[in-house]
This record gives sequence, structure tokens and C-alpha cells, in this order.
Amino acid sequence: MRHLIYLISSLLLTGQVAAQSAASPADPIKPGISAGSPKGNAKITGYAVDSTLTKAVEFANVALYETSTGKLVDGTVANEKGKFSLTRIAPGTYRLLISFLGYNTRTVDNIILTVGQTKDIGVVRLSTSTRTLNEVTVAGKKALVEDKVDRLVYNADSDLAAKGGDATDILKKVPMLSVDLLGNVTLQGSSSVRVLINNKPSSILAGNLADALRQIPADLIKTVEVITSPSAKYDSEGSGGIINIITKKNTLQGLHLDVDSGLGNRNATLGLNGSFRKGNLGVNLNGNGRVIYNPSASDLNQTTFLAAGAAPVRTNQHIKAFDKGVFAQYALGLDYDLAKNQSLTAGVRLGIRNLTMDQHQTTTLLSGERLSLPSKRDVNSQNLSNSIDVNVDYLHTYPSTANRGKKEFSLSSQYSQNKLTNNFDANQLDTLGLISSRQKNLNDATNQEFILQSDYQMPLSQRVQLEFGGKNTLRQVTSLYQYLLASPTSAFDPDENRPSGSLHYDQNIAAAYLSTTFTTRNKLAIMTGLRYEYTSIQAWTGGSKAGGQEPISIPNYGRLLPSINLAKKIRENATLKLAYTRRIRRPFIDDLNPNFNTVNPLNIRLGNPYLKPETVDRIEVGYSTQLKKTYLNFTLYTRLNTDDIQSISQRSDTLVGAVVTRVTNLGKEYNYGSNVFATVNLTPRWSVNANLDVMYRFIQGLALDVNGLSTQISNQGFRWGGRIDTQLQLDKDWAVQANIGYRGKDINLQGYRIGFAQYSLGARKDFSNKRGSLGLAAENFLTRGMGFTSVLTSAQFNQDFRQYIYNASVRATFSYKIGSLNGAKVKMNKSLGDEN
Repeated sequence: MRHLIYLISSLLLTGQVAAQSAASPADPIKPGISAGSPKGNAKITGYAVDSTLTKAVEFANVALYETSTGKLVDGTVANEKGKFSLTRIAPGTYRLLISFLGYNTRTVDNIILTVGQTKDIGVVRLSTSTRTLNEVTVAGKKALVEDKVDRLVYNADSDLAAKGGDATDILKKVPMLSVDLLGNVTLQGSSSVRVLINNKPSSILAGNLADALRQIPADLIKTVEVITSPSAKYDSEGSGGIINIITKKNTLQGLHLDVDSGLGNRNATLGLNGSFRKGNLGVNLNGNGRVIYNPSASDLNQTTFLAAGAAPVRTNQHIKAFDKGVFAQYALGLDYDLAKNQSLTAGVRLGIRNLTMDQHQTTTLLSGERLSLPSKRDVNSQNLSNSIDVNVDYLHTYPSTANRGKKEFSLSSQYSQNKLTNNFDANQLDTLGLISSRQKNLNDATNQEFILQSDYQMPLSQRVQLEFGGKNTLRQVTSLYQYLLASPTSAFDPDENRPSGSLHYDQNIAAAYLSTTFTTRNKLAIMTGLRYEYTSIQAWTGGSKAGGQEPISIPNYGRLLPSINLAKKIRENATLKLAYTRRIRRPFIDDLNPNFNTVNPLNIRLGNPYLKPETVDRIEVGYSTQLKKTYLNFTLYTRLNTDDIQSISQRSDTLVGAVVTRVTNLGKEYNYGSNVFATVNLTPRWSVNANLDVMYRFIQGLALDVNGLSTQISNQGFRWGGRIDTQLQLDKDWAVQANIGYRGKDINLQGYRIGFAQYSLGARKDFSNKRGSLGLAAENFLTRGMGFTSVLTSAQFNQDFRQYIYNASVRATFSYKIGSLNGAKVKMNKSLGDEN
């Protein structure tokens, strides 16, 4: 109930006055304040805590009265840590009333303020009320989505159906994001998304993003921030925008441990999240493991057209597969307050991914009038990784003055390493089902990164804020690959047709930025920034740097990246936004890797170490408003991608009936789209959220004609998607949630992928002692699973690929909090009071 009483708390305070008007979401109790209340630049701060000092009094009501007239002049509600702050107070003598349901009202008299003074009244202890009340049901909840100046925030704590799942289960519900059946994430139609964990990049996310997100359990996620127009402070990478995943962290003194687990027909999870804080030292430790087991299947119908009038080759392939995966993540975080205004934080995060797939491939080829005998192939592929992130950060804040905001300096460092293994073993079978030959592909890659960053924030005046800083990123990518062949009885030898090789790719990114935020008197907020990044690259192929290498000529480049964000409060409960940003996308390790991947010999993938960065210019207009019980957010945007990094397919010149897909810089891509998100609080216990996005895409680039000559092609079309989510709080600590969504046809240069629907249902019962819960979640449970089709069409081939995902799942979840906070004290310093 601690998060569900904010609304009631606000109403109790506003009820102390006779005059009332429509409430502002950012300041829910201000309407109860007289419009004629004098304003100044003085400030009052403090903390509301239980008289035993065992916990903060969350959402306590704070009211400020003039001593001489008894008139209410200001008020607020304490945050979840008991901190409250009243600003813009005129000089005078005041009386402060602090109250909350279940506590006796506490009065602080004779508060004398002078011009510009900041008065810290410290800790105010509230004693519990001994009066017996009849049973009262208090209903309310934290908003599922919050709209801030530069981002949308999705509160994952409120998502019941994702309990026991992973990060992709959360991202499916976030406005402006789409997640397909394979776990691939797009932001407003763009797959080039920068994902951060607690505002930092992570090596866990350096490889395949869809697989990496499976390592992050849903129970560990506190919020997801969607930033479509990042300021100059953020790295330029991620042309589509930034997704920032904020994990949970405990800030109370004492020992605390949460246990979360789940068991279902498609996965099982177990997580431990513990914290210990004593004095100025805080320690957070969590470990989470997840196991998946899921069958799948696919059908491929493909026709390749040969040059010089030769008969086309028709290929049919059926694959039965079974995926097994073990994902784990362990994190240790430390924070220490060196002084009242200085803190040091450090952390270590480990990630493990062990994903294997067993495939049984059956293939037939028809060349002219000749039909081949079915070819059978058993393949075991391994997608493995282990990663580590180590960070040390220093923060120094300076006392704020009466007319200016907060000034702070930070220094951050991080080392990351991700070791990737993408191997496969294949056995070719004869007509009797016996092994006729064996093949191996060994592909090991390492991605290392060292980051050093410094930021300084200072107020120039009460309305102007200045930020500037610098960052240097050293990145080293290495990929070693080798093909081996063997007969059923002989040892493996190197495959002469596909020789071994290596790629070494060193990148140094030096960046500096300057950003200003200015707020006018008529409530127009202007955030402008300029960022410059210079990238130098050294790359070579061969066995080692000492000998046998062949340099790859990739020019260095610099990019000037402007950004501007405007936000105007056009009414008390409505905001209009306009933003322009320029960002770039550098190629990922999977894009660069030149390994000739033939897990499926009819669909071969090949990276490109010569890729140039993709540049994106984006303009966005947004409008948000609160209409009684409805919150509405509407966005229009346009996005131009130059040197667009995309995959393009062509027929193989060496393998009959095969198609090779390469990553390349295609040309240009134009996107025009809109997004509408609404949340309606039908009752204090029942809310409905809806999201609708529509986008028009035009892509143009070069492809090969039937004779192997380059020709310009293009494709265009609409894509739309939407979803509805509802949550209901019931009596006796029950809660339920349902979700249904649809993602429409997706356009690419050479074809499209059809749409698909997903749905889920979840329920949870909290224990009476509020320490734990039991839940049940089900997804796509009305059928065994679903299938979707990808269609590619070109002058060289036609392809129809249908994939079946058996993702019908049901899982039971259990969570419990261990440890007592009796006798522990709430931490009364900056780390408690300040919000991120």
C-alpha cells in the first residue's frame, strides 16, 4: 500500500482549504494555495520519519501557514524517502504542519525566514496514532508512465504480467518501443537503439541485443526511460534514440534481502537482491539466473535466378529446432559518502549467456527438371558469452545559493570486456541417416572498452544552467574464425575452401560537449547543446599484429552534433515540445565480423569491416496533457538516415541455391511517424493504457541485378502497431493485469515481414504481512504458438521464409523479503534525499 496512497495524501492536504481547482500533475496540492500568497526566494527543507526512526514516512502531507493571519500559503507532499522541500517562500514567520494517515499531526512553530534564506528544520518525528479506526480501503497507485521534460519513464514495478520474465517482457509494454517475436527491439521504427543500464553502457549489450536482454530479469528493473531526443551530454551512438534501464537499489540502513523466483513451461528463474548499509557505506548485491527451453520450426521456399538464361534453382527447406539457454547476471555495488557533499561509488557486473540450438535441416533442390534427393543436416550451434563491467565514479556537489540551482562535478571511469563465442558443429547425413561428413566453424570474438568521462554542471543564474564535459572511449574488437572438415572417422582438418582469418579493429572516440538550459518567465524551457566527436580507427586482418597482417584503410572522421529541445507549458496541465537532434550509429561487432556464417547453408550471413557510420537527423513535435482522469501524449516525428546501415541479400556465386546476406551502407532512409499514448484512470483501482504508432518508411539503395551489376532499388510502405494494457487492484491484496498488442507489416529494402499479435494475462496475491507475493502469468496461451513470414524479392532471387515460434507460456512466480529493519535508521544525507 505504500505506493498507493499518494492521491489520498494529496487530497487530505488540499481539503484543509475551501478553495480548490484542477490539480497539476507536477504539484498536486498547489491548487489549494491562495492565489494571493506572497512569493519570495526563501526555502524550507526537512525529513518526515517515524518516531522510532525505523523508516521514513512516505508521502507525508506538509502545510505552511502564516503565523499572524493563519492563512495557508504553501504545501507539498514528501517523497518516498520522507524528504520535503518548500521553495519560493516570502520572508516572514510561519508554522509548519506535518500529517499522515495513522500518525499524530506534528507542528513546528516560529519558523522565521529572511530574504534568500534556506531553512533546514532537520528530522521531524511523527508518532503513530493510537485511535482505533474502522476498516478503510485506501486505493491508488503510482502512474505506469510518467512524462518528463526530455523522456518518458515506464515504471516497471507496476507491471504484474512481466513478473518472472526478462527485460524483453518489460520493453514490450513501453510506449514507442516494439519488440518482435525474436526479441529484437525498435524505437519508433528504428533498430539502431542505444541501451544503457543505470545511465552507463554495458558489455552485456555489446553483442546480440536480443539475446543480451534475456540476461536482465524483469524483477530487477525499476524503470525504463525512453529518450528520443537526447541532449548533448549523451553519446551520439544509437541513431534511433536511447533506452535507459534503471535497476532497483535499496537505500535504507540495515540488512535486506529479496528473493524472486518463477517456474513455467518455457522458462525458470531465480533471483536474489540484497543490500546492507551501515553509516556512510552501502553495499548492494544481486544475482539472477534464468533457464529457457523452447522448440521452434521454420520453412524456406526460395528461387534463385542464374545469369545467361540458365534455369532457376528452386529450394525447399524445413527445420525443426530446440533452443536451450542459461542466462545469469551478478552485480556488486558499493557507495561511500566521503563527506556531506562528496560520494564515491563503484560496481562490478558479470554476465553469462549460454544459448545452444539443435537443428534438424531437410533440404531439396529443383534445378530445371532435375529434383535432388532430400539432403539432411544436423547442426548444433553455440552462442556463448561472458562479460564484465567495472566502474568507479566520484561526485562532488556544492551548496546551492538562494538565486541559483545546484552545482556539481563528476568523474567517471569504466572498463568493460565481453568475450563472444559463436560456434557450430554440423553433420551431413546420407540417405540412410548415417553421417557422411562433419564440419565445424569456430568463431571467437572479444570486445574491450575503457571509458573516462568528466562532467561539470553549474548555474549561471536562477534561470540558466550550464553543463560541459569530455569523454574518451578506447575500444578494441578482435574476431578469430576458422572452418574445419572431417570424415565420419578422421580428425578435423582446416577447410581449404573457407580459410581461417581474423579481424582486429581498434577505435578511439574523443568527445566534448557544451549544453545550456534556459527557462523564460513565460515557462518556455530551452535546452541547446553541441557535441563534437572525433573517431580514429586502426584495423587489420591476419593472424597477429606482429606478422601476416593486411591493413584495412578506414578513414578517421569527426562529427559535429547539435541538439535543441524546447518545452512550453501552454496550460497548467498541458505541455508542447519541439526537438531536433543529430546522431550517428557506429557499426556493432556483429556488423563488422567477416566470418562466413553457414549455420544454414542456404541463408549465409557475412559482416563488413569497411562500414562507415550512419548519420541521422531527427525532428520531433510532442504534446502532452492531463484531462481529468486521462493522461495523453501525442508525438509527430521525421527521421532522415544517410549512409544507412542495413542488410542486403544476393545469390551465392559458389553455393547453388544459397543466398548471402551482407551488412552495408545502403544509401538513404526517410521515416515519417506518429505515436499516441493514453492512460485512463477509470477508478482509483482500475486503469487502462493504450499505445498506437504509425510510420511511413522510404528506403533506397544499391542491389545487384540478375547479371551481377549494381542497380538502384527502393521500397516504401506504412507500418503500424498498437496495444492495450489494463490493471485492476482487487480486495484482499489481489491485483490482475491483461495486455494485447499487434505489430503490423515491417518494410525493408528488399521486401517485408508480416505482422503478428501478442497477449498476456497476470495475477498476483500479496501476503498479509506485505513481505511477499504469489503470482501467475501467461502469454499467448490460447494456441501452441504463432508463426510469421518474411518475404524478400530481388532480380536474383525470391524468398519466402516462415518461422514458427512456440511461445505459449504459463509461469508461477514467488517473491519474499527477508530481514528486519527494526532498529535500523534511515540514512539522513544526500544519498537519501536526492532523486536521480
